Amino acid sequence: MAITRWDPFRDVLALQHRMNSLFRDFTDEGPMTTATFTPAADVYEDDKKVTIKLEVPGMEEKDLDVSVENNTLTVKGERKFEKEEKEENFHRIERRYGSFYRAFTLPSTVDTEHVAASYNAGVLKVELNKKPEAQPKQIKVNVGGKLAA
Repeated sequence: MAITRWDPFRDVLALQHRMNSLFRDFTDEGPMTTATFTPAADVYEDDKKVTIKLEVPGMEEKDLDVSVENNTLTVKGERKFEKEEKEENFHRIERRYGSFYRAFTLPSTVDTEHVAASYNAGVLKVELNKKPEAQPKQIKVNVGGKLAA
């Protein structure tokens, strides 16, 4: 049996070497150039509807799939890499390409039968109307204690 001298930093150096090789794999022309992306989303609501906006620049309407099922709104799509016939000397590719999938759980106050989607200037806007019973109602207050019949 061979005697090995104990080096407290051997494991740390091995870990550092592995991390360096991992980051080296994701630079230059590694997997980062074709990695999937997740579009940024804004979700807000008012008295009558819930609105979701997703940033999906460089895509066409036909590349987007919007659906509602079981109180879940799903948005799927794919942004393809625009490869030209002639050879280009890319110095850097920072935009993300590939497919994406976003799912949003909708509140029970949303009427899933009345959904509208529009696409303009790279922003997908989905508007979901609220059910009539979920919308606020104005109640008239009578002065003098008499109730209107």
